[in-house]
Amino acid sequence: MEQIVIVGAGLAALRAAERLREQGFDGRIVIVGDEPERPYHRPALSKQIVTGELGPTDLTLPAYAELDVRWRLRTQAQSLDIGRRIVSLPGGEELRYDGLIIATGVQARHLPGAPRHDPRVHVLRTIADAEALVGTLRGSRGRVVIVGTGFTGCELAGSLRELHRDVTLIGRSTSLFGNVLGPELSETLLGLHCDNGVDLALGATVSTWAPSAAGVALVLSDERLVLADCVVIAVGSLPSTRWLTGSGLVLDDGVLCEATCHAVGASDVMAAGDVACWPNLRFDGVPRRVEHWLNAIEMGRAAAENLLAGRSKAQMFTPLPRFWSEQHHVRIQAAGMPSLADQRLKVDTRAGGKPESVSVYARNGNTIGVVGLDRPRAVLTLTRQLADTAWPRLRPQTEGNVFRPASPQVLHLPVPETA
Repeated sequence: MEQIVIVGAGLAALRAAERLREQGFDGRIVIVGDEPERPYHRPALSKQIVTGELGPTDLTLPAYAELDVRWRLRTQAQSLDIGRRIVSLPGGEELRYDGLIIATGVQARHLPGAPRHDPRVHVLRTIADAEALVGTLRGSRGRVVIVGTGFTGCELAGSLRELHRDVTLIGRSTSLFGNVLGPELSETLLGLHCDNGVDLALGATVSTWAPSAAGVALVLSDERLVLADCVVIAVGSLPSTRWLTGSGLVLDDGVLCEATCHAVGASDVMAAGDVACWPNLRFDGVPRRVEHWLNAIEMGRAAAENLLAGRSKAQMFTPLPRFWSEQHHVRIQAAGMPSLADQRLKVDTRAGGKPESVSVYARNGNTIGVVGLDRPRAVLTLTRQLADTAWPRLRPQTEGNVFRPASPQVLHLPVPETA
């Protein structure tokens, strides 16, 4: 290979480029990104940027290797021809590649009928989005409405309450975070938001938007009326794959990949990060996208390694997903795939904390995930055990729907304490 092109200039792209150099690739690397910034710390947008703790220039990510990369920023890829190995750029420019890594990430999902043209209505995905939101917040004092009860919406609600802003959180589900953490833990976190003054409008959707000089009025499906000085739409994301239409790649909730990160239908095209939909054989053979910070790092590196190795020597990418969130100064840490579970079990650590502060998740009796609230040591120990490929095959033994580890200091699960 003489030239490798990476389309997308986020975290996955940066770590892929680093890994290419670490593996000894000395050809040209071109990174194409549509934003003006080099890779930056995107999770801070809903937290430190909104609160003013950090500014946009504080978010730039360092490179851990000498990259010698040609950056093509403010440049949106137009199309892909896998037969000719060409990425088309604006103005008719054609960028040839010997190997391609697609890392275009996702874009914010919009709500039908929402007045997207109104400067008081925002999404939050990029630095530009965050700067526009902060500008609206500084120019107003009234209520902020967040439509969406996933992690971004809930994190933003916590940040706004730190600023003593009135916040209404609207969600069509009656629980928070969808099915990611399960109903019991979702109920615990719902109470956390209520205790911190967040106004919750759950089980409702926006029926009518009515912008006026006084604010943006939202009529909800339960006939409630909410008036906002600022609205943030946080209803999820869509993989950025429009430019790949007609390329010959399989686009099914992202770029469909094999377990090695190779895009289905092309031996010299990889995908990494939020845009990639692949089967993590640690759990099952169902292709899924994983929108987590650590997954972008690990998948970017794996895609680079397997691109250089070639399909015949490529290794399966079977990570243990890990993610975290902070809301109202409570740190939520998780590992595995709790959203796939059919059972949640509390962990009796006997080391302080509320009973629901650490939970393990199981599917068909096999342990597949762990979540903790402000319990970093316990979660780290359980995560290490979960990372052992033998552990998920064990059948958890329980007592009264509670894990009782034999050693509360080591947390060797699943060995229950005898009654």
